[in-house]
Amino acid sequence: MKKSILSYILILIIILVSFLFIYDKKDYKNEREIVFWTLQLGTFDKYLNNIISNFEKENPEYKIKWIDVPYAEGEKRTLAAILTDNPPDLVNLTPDFSLLLAKKKALHTINKEDLIQYNQAIIDALKYDNEYFGIPFYATSAITLYNENLTNLKISTYDELFEFIPKQNTYTTMINFAENDTLLKLLNKYEIDSYKNINSKKSIELYKNFKTLYTKNRIPKESITQTHRDALEKYMSGQLAYLVTGANFLNLIKENAPTIYKKTKILPQLVGDTKKYDCSLMNFVIPQKAKHKEGAIKFALFLTNKENQLAFAKMTTILPVNKEALNNEYFKKSPNYDIQNQARIISSKQLNNLQIQRQNTKNKKELNNLSANYIQEILINNKDIEETLNKFSADWAKL
Repeated sequence: MKKSILSYILILIIILVSFLFIYDKKDYKNEREIVFWTLQLGTFDKYLNNIISNFEKENPEYKIKWIDVPYAEGEKRTLAAILTDNPPDLVNLTPDFSLLLAKKKALHTINKEDLIQYNQAIIDALKYDNEYFGIPFYATSAITLYNENLTNLKISTYDELFEFIPKQNTYTTMINFAENDTLLKLLNKYEIDSYKNINSKKSIELYKNFKTLYTKNRIPKESITQTHRDALEKYMSGQLAYLVTGANFLNLIKENAPTIYKKTKILPQLVGDTKKYDCSLMNFVIPQKAKHKEGAIKFALFLTNKENQLAFAKMTTILPVNKEALNNEYFKKSPNYDIQNQARIISSKQLNNLQIQRQNTKNKKELNNLSANYIQEILINNKDIEETLNKFSADWAKL
């Protein structure tokens, strides 16, 4: 009898252990690993690891594998991964490169219903062929700095800037005409956004203004070749009255040019005829061949919810793309006139009045090169403005 009972207990233990093993194995098999790539955000590891931990607690069926990629390698590594059958599930990219991938049909499209927590103008920048190809991550919007030792004129438009006469031995500003799409973004503020109107009367008038700034030494001659970092250096050395730049550079000015920092005041970003502002954006995309698309979307929405966006904004100079986070008092009030607080308040307001972005061509790099070449023809080689812009229009149309 005792042997029968022992045998019975032993059988029960074996069945129980087997059940637990099968259950454990099944649970492990169903656990899905979302591979998540960011661009050079390793310094925010504590913040991101905390978000990952909270997400995994709320969603035990998922595990997040976070890989931080150097910014300079982001596009190359993403392209290489997308060409395989095992790409990451969620990738942090720029909208320009994301658009290129969307045009190649390499990205999973996002339902509009999943994007309701974001600023409409921002999600519209992530749209191609009436479909959304990305989820916004964060934004920045340039502000205007001015040195009150050189001017107290609170300008708001580029037209006012063109009229400003700087003090002797200083410049009005520095526009980096040949850097990326700087000039094209400026033209877009006047609704000059395609080959059809690059040679319009308004465009000709603007290029004449650029020519006046250049020939009358109201901007540095290096404006035609140098970058925004060079412009920042000139502002820090007291050579520029105004500078349109990112709020993130205020700390650099504070550390490297404290005297200039003390004399720096903040204005909104300069505008054109549209009276609207532009912004820079980072976003997430989901490759078409990603294994866990649903989980990737769920994690991206969690990462950019109100609480997580606000926490990220408070430790950086970025602006949230989440509407509720952007509406927080942190972006509306400042306890004092600290210029970094002012920059945050001013730049955040600008996200509510964004210029519709120019639809990028698939050959954006070539378009930027055309833009740089033709402004150089006008400013350096003294070519006729109207004729040059007609050539620009024809070449742009070929793209």
